[in-house]
Amino acid sequence: MENKEESPADEHAHTLPERGLLHIWQSAGLSLQPCPERVLLSRPVLQAALGEHHGLLLTQGGMVYSFGELLWRDLSIPVSAPLLEVSLLGKTVVRVAAGGFHCGALNEQGNVYMWGENTAGQCGLNERATATSITVSEPCPVSVVDSDVVPPAVVRVVDLAFGREHSLALSAQNEVWAWGSGCQLGLVTSTFPVWRPQKVEHLAGRHVIQVACGAYHSLALVRSLPPQNYNTQNHSEKRERGQSPHCLVMEREGPVAVDGGHYCPLGVELTEGMTGEASPRRRGPRRRLQPGGRSAGSSPGSTTGLCPFSEDGKTNTKQKNLPVGTKFESDGPADPLTQTDSSPKSQPPSGWGSNKNSAFADETALQNLLQKLSSHSLEMHHTPGPGDSDSLSSYTSDDSWVSSTPSTDLTSSYKEDSPVKSQTNNNSGATVSYPVCLEDVRLCLEAEKQALKGQKSSSLTNINQKGKAAANRRRSLPGTPTRGSPRRRRPHACRPSPAGWTQAAAPEEAGDGLPSLETEVWSWGRGSEGQLGHGDQLARLQPLCIKSLTGQEVIQVAAGSHHSLALTAQCQVFSWGSNMCGQLGHVNNPVTVPQHAKLSDGLRVWDVSAGQSHSLLLADGDCVQPVLLYCGQQQEQMSTHSKRSQQSQRSCQRSPSRAESYTVRPTLLPVSMEMNYISSVCSGGQTCAVLADQNVMGFISAIHELASRERQFYCWLSSVRKILLTPLRNRESACPFLGEPCTHLFFSLCESFVHLSTLIGRHSTSLSYFLRDVQGCDVTSLLLLTHTEHFLDIYKEYCSSVGNFQVMGGFQSLHKLSHECLGSQQTMLAQLCASEQSVTGDVDLVSLLYWPLQQLHQYSRVLLKLAACYDVLTTEYQCLHHGCSQYESLSLSLLRRKKEAETTFLFWKTHSGKTTEVLRLPHRRVVCESSNRSLTLQNAGRFSNHWFMLFNDSLVHTQGAIPSQSLFSTHHVYPLTCLWVKPVTEDSSGLYAIKIICPEESFTIVASTPQEKNKWLRSVNQAVDQVLGGGGQGSSPGVAGMSRTASYSFTGEGRFKEAQYTGSWLAGRVHGRGTMKWPDGRTYSGNFKNGLEDGYGECIIPNKVLNKPDSYQGHWKDGKIHGFGKYKYASGEVYEGCFCDGQRHGYGMLGSGKLAKKSSSVFIGHWVHDRKTGYGVYDDITRGEKYMGLWLDEQRHGSAMVVTQHGVYFEGTFRDNKMSGPGLLVSDDDTAFHGEFSDDWTINGKGVLSLANGDCLEGLFSGEWTAGLKVVGTYTKPQFVDEAENKERNSLLRLGQYAVPAGQRWICVFDECWSRLGCDAAGRGERTVAWENIAVTITTARRQSPDLSRSQNKVLECLEFIPQHGEPVTTANYDNIRRYLIKACETPLHPLGWLVETLVTVYRMTYVGVGSNRRLLRQAVQEVQAYLTHFYSIVRFLFPRLPDDGDIIPDPPASPSKGRCNSNTAEQGVMVVSCSSLLLPLLLPRLYPPLFTLYCLQEEPEEAQYWEHILRLNKQPDQSLLSFLGVQEKFWPVWMSILGEKKQIVSSSKDACFVSAVETLQQISTTFTPSDKLLVIQKTFEELTQEVKPMLAGNFLWCMDDLLPLFLYVVLRARIRNLGAEVNMIEDLMDANVQHGELGLMFTTLKACYIQIQQESTI
Repeated sequence: MENKEESPADEHAHTLPERGLLHIWQSAGLSLQPCPERVLLSRPVLQAALGEHHGLLLTQGGMVYSFGELLWRDLSIPVSAPLLEVSLLGKTVVRVAAGGFHCGALNEQGNVYMWGENTAGQCGLNERATATSITVSEPCPVSVVDSDVVPPAVVRVVDLAFGREHSLALSAQNEVWAWGSGCQLGLVTSTFPVWRPQKVEHLAGRHVIQVACGAYHSLALVRSLPPQNYNTQNHSEKRERGQSPHCLVMEREGPVAVDGGHYCPLGVELTEGMTGEASPRRRGPRRRLQPGGRSAGSSPGSTTGLCPFSEDGKTNTKQKNLPVGTKFESDGPADPLTQTDSSPKSQPPSGWGSNKNSAFADETALQNLLQKLSSHSLEMHHTPGPGDSDSLSSYTSDDSWVSSTPSTDLTSSYKEDSPVKSQTNNNSGATVSYPVCLEDVRLCLEAEKQALKGQKSSSLTNINQKGKAAANRRRSLPGTPTRGSPRRRRPHACRPSPAGWTQAAAPEEAGDGLPSLETEVWSWGRGSEGQLGHGDQLARLQPLCIKSLTGQEVIQVAAGSHHSLALTAQCQVFSWGSNMCGQLGHVNNPVTVPQHAKLSDGLRVWDVSAGQSHSLLLADGDCVQPVLLYCGQQQEQMSTHSKRSQQSQRSCQRSPSRAESYTVRPTLLPVSMEMNYISSVCSGGQTCAVLADQNVMGFISAIHELASRERQFYCWLSSVRKILLTPLRNRESACPFLGEPCTHLFFSLCESFVHLSTLIGRHSTSLSYFLRDVQGCDVTSLLLLTHTEHFLDIYKEYCSSVGNFQVMGGFQSLHKLSHECLGSQQTMLAQLCASEQSVTGDVDLVSLLYWPLQQLHQYSRVLLKLAACYDVLTTEYQCLHHGCSQYESLSLSLLRRKKEAETTFLFWKTHSGKTTEVLRLPHRRVVCESSNRSLTLQNAGRFSNHWFMLFNDSLVHTQGAIPSQSLFSTHHVYPLTCLWVKPVTEDSSGLYAIKIICPEESFTIVASTPQEKNKWLRSVNQAVDQVLGGGGQGSSPGVAGMSRTASYSFTGEGRFKEAQYTGSWLAGRVHGRGTMKWPDGRTYSGNFKNGLEDGYGECIIPNKVLNKPDSYQGHWKDGKIHGFGKYKYASGEVYEGCFCDGQRHGYGMLGSGKLAKKSSSVFIGHWVHDRKTGYGVYDDITRGEKYMGLWLDEQRHGSAMVVTQHGVYFEGTFRDNKMSGPGLLVSDDDTAFHGEFSDDWTINGKGVLSLANGDCLEGLFSGEWTAGLKVVGTYTKPQFVDEAENKERNSLLRLGQYAVPAGQRWICVFDECWSRLGCDAAGRGERTVAWENIAVTITTARRQSPDLSRSQNKVLECLEFIPQHGEPVTTANYDNIRRYLIKACETPLHPLGWLVETLVTVYRMTYVGVGSNRRLLRQAVQEVQAYLTHFYSIVRFLFPRLPDDGDIIPDPPASPSKGRCNSNTAEQGVMVVSCSSLLLPLLLPRLYPPLFTLYCLQEEPEEAQYWEHILRLNKQPDQSLLSFLGVQEKFWPVWMSILGEKKQIVSSSKDACFVSAVETLQQISTTFTPSDKLLVIQKTFEELTQEVKPMLAGNFLWCMDDLLPLFLYVVLRARIRNLGAEVNMIEDLMDANVQHGELGLMFTTLKACYIQIQQESTI
């Protein structure tokens, strides 16, 4: 109860917090009831930490308070008025920790601050302390630095734990760092003290969750590594049993004769000759006067009952080079020195009871010896105090080296028949300080070792426990789990600590955000009391896993001075170590291994703490409010003086003394009910503390209720799993007993039960962590809210597995099996059943396994309670209310599923038989059936019997049925996923009919009454809705899922026979997107319409002959390939083009591919009914020939041109796939022949042969062109023939006379474009339909191409909008039309974009490669002009108000420069529009490479001559060249500008004149269209004018005589390659409207300059 009289007056008392209430008391046992003192602070206490005689408080806001015996400041502060640590203000402290006599704090940045006693280096080395500092009076930062990384990095710490002489820190990387002195550090070192934090390498790579420190030992909670194959047992069985491999071995092994206790835990054997070397770290006494006259020179933990021995690891020189993880044989011969660490030698907490025996003859002899050894006077104080003792704490021995008493089992103190009593020191009287010379200490130890000789036969553990512990010890060898393999670091939000929980150090979470239950406990340090839990009393210098706790799901560890506690997720407490005062909560032997604390039924512990000689547990009781359990010393009432005397006695003991009376099991403290809702417990020394919260608005009680119920639920699940499921699953007779299907379902049930159990265990653990930091946690962070989907999925899975098992009748067999298997366990199982079950003791397994579903309603109820604590508009309320509705909805849904399973089981039980057993499936639930003849088939015969059964997944129709006997002759199953139902409108016939539509058949069923019809109609609709993923509430009749996605296997005849379809449906037909697979390997994936392939789709067709499939990607119509697509043949050929009714028809390109027959070729052109017909280009790559002409029925037929790789050009007519009739053949050297051809390259008939020099041979020719010709004719010279005859002969040799006209060449490409616009032929169609087709095409493409780039998406988005196409064209919207066309031609998804892309393809196929022949130039130019004409007709169809080619837009332009020469602005201010000005910028840049190459080939001789003259003339300096060209001197520049600096031009200057004009003209090679090239010429003239103007008068006009020489200079200096090709291209393709204007004049000037340079020969 609160002791208000003892509390100081607090000015903030009227604003006392409702959270974080601290109650503190001395652990006085049960006879003397504790009187908790409530500490009144203005802020809530977040955490309390207790040391031996002092404590720390962390309050809200990060403020730290100290109280108790602050020895480092010589202060004694009452807990009622704690002292604020001013130096920590502003540091935002989030954790505090208290060791034996030192303190630590941790701020939110992960920095550590330490203060207190530093005799063993436990406060570390900081800037204020030196190596000789005894104390650190004020908090000082201690840096934890990882020096193994480069550069060294500061480690962020998240948790602290302190012992008496050592300190541990847990880093954010889940690694442990240690500093101080003793083997409890776990470091690989032989030098103590360790002043700077060092990493515990033995735990490197392991995921440490929590650390805890006892006086001289350490514990770590570590996440387990993935399971390993320890033995032949299956891993899943191990997990199912929840046992570690160690436990499994212990169950099977009998007692063994070899004692595994006689081994050295360090990897070397110690001999009697090994002597210790004392540490020189302290040579003088520690003297401090304690309040009350107590000696200040003593360190806690040391006693007078033991000879001192160095603890710093230097006692054995061999230890320095010990490898980490060295293995030993546990059953080898023992040495007495390896059996060390008997109870009197360890360092116990002060205040333990006296022990009766001493290692020496009597107490006086011991004191006399110590007096002789001491070089200083003995300080005695007449006033005994409850202070510390252990003056030799810094000299005390490492437990692994020497024992001060004969080896005995600690547990012998509990056994009356034990032959050897534990010999401890009974030291009554004054507290003394013994400064001792270290060399004399060594001599003392030598003498003691001599006394120990002859004790080899005594084991450190009870001989009766040898057999039981043998397997444990063999698995507990130091280093047996060697350094853990590095594991992937998983993010975690919080981590537990020994006392108190904050956001900075909250529970460890696995990658899914839930705490891990797969943990291990590791321990190291002294083990004299068995506090390490390894089955012996030996020390461990490095961490070692306690194998017996592996698999026990430990979630928290706590360490008292000489005992240890472990809390499991099942709310069980394991304890081991010293039990002198009953602090373990049991009297089991041995105490050197973890044993269960004996808890009363109904108590579930969820927080533990350990003090010096007591343990304090926090548990769930009968009500929501937590209760406190105490284990430890029980004191009788006595006088204050005798009480202090006894306390002084206890404080002088080095080894725990057995209390005269103590609790045998944890005992309830009634006072806990007066402390409100306790959230955490804390212990230290002889002090206990708890943090509690008031139940504000019911919030705290609701949180506690949720956590308590979840812990209770997990314990129940664990019990069911242990008692029922695991034994049955592991029983060998289970499979034949249950049968094959039920066995599989039972294993599935067990697996889902394990999933549920694991989830609940992790959740209950998380809630326990949440409660310990309920002030700092947000209610929306509850796992029920953050992991709702995970919870719902696990519960659904579990409910389904139970229901499936029930439906198949598994529970009847399981019930019999459980009676046979469990036996006496039946009683325990009956206790787990709900109270409303049968009192006969017979267990209802169905109800038992369905019981977990009730927890969902509890979640909903508690979340509703929590929501009531918040305002409706807050986020917390919304989150809680949403979670509440989700869990309640699932609860109702699963209860319905439970009822459906029960109904289905009864249905199968009633209609059991061989025929019905075929229909019985685990997941199938009955909805309704017509055994009462309520339904029949329409038009059925009089004597036919029909039985309809509606299940949750199908409708079953049986014929020849006798439902009462569960018999029928035939049956048909209609899956509900592909079943449509609609009512038949009642007519005069009066039938109550329902039509059932299935993919392959439809039928009508007739109900006997309208009520029956409505019932079946509603049931079928609800079942269909449910199976389609709806709410199962049904839809309006006939509407349920008309359009849906489902899978179906066709069985009937037809195109889809035996095919498997997955995709969309509409009213019983395949409709929408889907995939059809045939048994022969055919596969179609794409769109369907009305049961047939229609739209875009991909198809694979196996080719058994070539053992490779054909594949097609493209469009379909009415089940056939129709439209544009790409077909890859198994032979390697690839066709890309148009199809019609499954045949190649229209434009298409066929390539032979890599796997060609014997020749490689490509054809691109027109197809008709799968055959080449019309104009096409055939590139025979193998022969090096390219055919460009007409085809008929797969043969070359009609006018054509042929070019070869040898430069031969032919044009003429073809018949029957060969040259036949008149033709013109021109060779590479300009030899030409015109005459009759009879076969390919074969001449037969009249002809004229013209040689390159102009001579002619006319007559009869015969023979092959490549082999030689026979001639009968006349040879003539041109000068001897009259002009008329020459003219006639030249006309015969004119190129292009037999070529297909350019306008007729690629009609198929433009027809396909018209088709995509929805037109039957060119210009015949609806304009609105065309625009709608464009919009639909673009939208569909966007929807079906999710991987489009952002820019592509933006372009398509713009093109989706239909522009204003019917308005009169003005200069403003003409520019809009031009911009729209630019965007449309950027994407092939637009019909115009496809057209441009295809035209580019056919053009390159024609004029690239072999087709790059200069004699094709005229044809190439004409083809481009034909493109423009056809293209413009399509554009005018889309934009009908555009003028005809060459017409004008009447209104004046907005800006004269906007025309960009695409259209000419006449002097009257009107704009002339032409197809070349509008469309050439869209086409020519893509066609430019092949076209310009032809121009270059055509001008090759002239270009060579031009370039030779350019190089020669450019050798001259500027002035010389200007003079040579006849430029007047007034135009000669005098100055030139170089980087903004003017320099004079001299006679030797070169390339210094008219630089800007020259650079501008050079840009002509970087442009594509004639209009852009003309703009470059225009800008060159402007630059030239700008440079000349400063030298002349203001009103200056050019005349051609002045301009031509000057421009000639610019052209020479520009050095433009292929200028002749540029000039000819501009001349051929420039807009006719600008030929006679200013731009035309400028172009003429450039052309004149080119001709003059080419023909220049004077220099």
